[in-house]
Amino acid sequence: MQFKHPEILYFLAFLLIPILVHLFQLQRFVKVPFTNVAFLQKLVLQTRKSSRIKKWLILATRLLLLAALIFAFAQPYFSNHKANEEQHFFIYLDNSLSTNAIGEKGNLLQIATQEIIENSTEKTSYSLLTNDHFYANKTATELKEELLKTTNTAKNRNLADVFLKMTSEHKSATSPTKNIVISDFQNTKKEEINNVPKNTSFIKLVPEQQSNISIDSVFVDDNGGSNFNVHIVVKNQGNAKNDIPIAIYNNDKLLNKQTFSIGKNKTLEVTFSVVKAPVFLGKVIINFNDTYGFDNSFYFTINANEKVNVLAIGEPNNFLQRIYTKEEFNFTSSTLQNTNYNLIDKQHLIVLNELKNIPETLINSLASYTTKGGNIVVIPSNKITLSSYNNLFSKLNTGKLFPLKSDSLKITTINYNHPLLKNVFEKKVANFQYPFVKSSFNTEFTNTSNLVSFENKQGFIKQIRLPNASMYWVAGSLNKDNSNFTNSPLIVPVFYNIGKQSLQLSKLYYTIDKQNTIDIDTQLGKDEVLNIATNKSSFIPLQQTFQNKTRITTKDQPLVDGFYKVQQENNVLRNIAFNYDKSESCLDFLMFSETNDMTISTSVKNTLENINDENKIQWLWKWFLGLAIVSLLLEILILKFFKP
Repeated sequence: MQFKHPEILYFLAFLLIPILVHLFQLQRFVKVPFTNVAFLQKLVLQTRKSSRIKKWLILATRLLLLAALIFAFAQPYFSNHKANEEQHFFIYLDNSLSTNAIGEKGNLLQIATQEIIENSTEKTSYSLLTNDHFYANKTATELKEELLKTTNTAKNRNLADVFLKMTSEHKSATSPTKNIVISDFQNTKKEEINNVPKNTSFIKLVPEQQSNISIDSVFVDDNGGSNFNVHIVVKNQGNAKNDIPIAIYNNDKLLNKQTFSIGKNKTLEVTFSVVKAPVFLGKVIINFNDTYGFDNSFYFTINANEKVNVLAIGEPNNFLQRIYTKEEFNFTSSTLQNTNYNLIDKQHLIVLNELKNIPETLINSLASYTTKGGNIVVIPSNKITLSSYNNLFSKLNTGKLFPLKSDSLKITTINYNHPLLKNVFEKKVANFQYPFVKSSFNTEFTNTSNLVSFENKQGFIKQIRLPNASMYWVAGSLNKDNSNFTNSPLIVPVFYNIGKQSLQLSKLYYTIDKQNTIDIDTQLGKDEVLNIATNKSSFIPLQQTFQNKTRITTKDQPLVDGFYKVQQENNVLRNIAFNYDKSESCLDFLMFSETNDMTISTSVKNTLENINDENKIQWLWKWFLGLAIVSLLLEILILKFFKP
């Protein structure tokens, strides 16, 4: 039992007063003579005994009355917390796209929101964390206003971040906090809830359907004629499905439609043949009612070809011209003596091909070129002027080069995880005919990563990251007298991807809530910026201006799938498409029965009611007041009917 005003209990000391009065009450007896002394002596003894009992009963009732009143004014109660202590709820409400599904009572997010509103109390403060917002220390009324504005979002928040936020809030909280995590726990591993803060309740939102079909990805290939083929990868989770309609549009114009059937938990590829167009705004729609609706549409764009400018300076070599074809690249080759320095700043990639000496003028131009975002590839000659190369590397602040070593080495290792080579090979090649070099240079570079390495683990082709660009270093000459690498199948993907990634050309589509980088081949004025827009809204992305391009980066925006335009004022430079993350389509949910015997509720209403009942205060002052009244009535009855 606890007391709201425990200081009033000090008045219990006043109970000593009636006790002292009753114990030390002095009475004077007057002797009255009677004739029958024996009878009177017996009568006096009986009267005194009854009077003493009456006094003790009155003392008890008065003590009980006074004590009951003191306890009533101290306001006793039963509760798990102090009466004057404000309760605080920290609620995480998962409003990701996957909670836009139908549960037993209706839409998962809407029902959860409504039940939080119905079971919130004004005597409690709330902090609400969603995937896209955080509202701290809100009253029940303020919480209701924020909940009514909460909608599904493409942004995701992992549980580790949620628990970290809870822990941070606990440190600054002045009152006890109860944590409530409301989520469908999609794609959540049991290890993620090992570090759960204390006083945390879990509420699992369960979709009614456990079957879903989604468009996983789209890719396009050219069949060599007037059409191109659009390949649509469809993923099915759950039972087999038959005669599913699928259609493809160019913007809002229907081009073709067909039906397909797909087996249980299978992946299927559906192909459309579409007439070529300079700009194609592709939209694929599946007409089917299942767990999720957001993944039944997919957007992609095909823009007019934008070519990468590549300049090779040095010895003529046919392998570069074969890789950098005119369909995708503007390739220019020049000897050192005939180099037009005015062209350097307009290039996206410059290849220094087996220069024996790098003149100071070229070094200064390359240093300026890299600061503006230009990439370079350095292929050395066996007969170089070492000081000129080290002068270049010193200007670029990358490291230094050591003298040539005549040591035949095999090229044996491919870094499959490097961004340039990731997803290039269908599988890891274990046994292939290793290319070799007869002589190579050792280096001491900083900020490097190996694309291809020698058998001694030293890098053969390295990427050196510069502040605004990259330099690619080849450890040895690629002429046929020194190496057979140009005959290896490795040379095409390595140099092709170096060229392609020197200008981040637009992809078919981008994923929302991921960092996306796009290079626009345009120059901006001093106060000009690019914006990304739809017919309804626009935003200015993070952007960096270089001499030969403008690089834009998206992360927090956009959050709605569809077509977007990259604009310079009112001039549309490129069309791009965004789609939701396909991990949101997964029907993989955390099973709490597998996680350290933890229990979980599936009802927001029941959980909040139970927590409110646990925190409810049961006031006892009314009972003590009633006891005081009963004591008073007993005293009256004793005084009236108890005749000594």
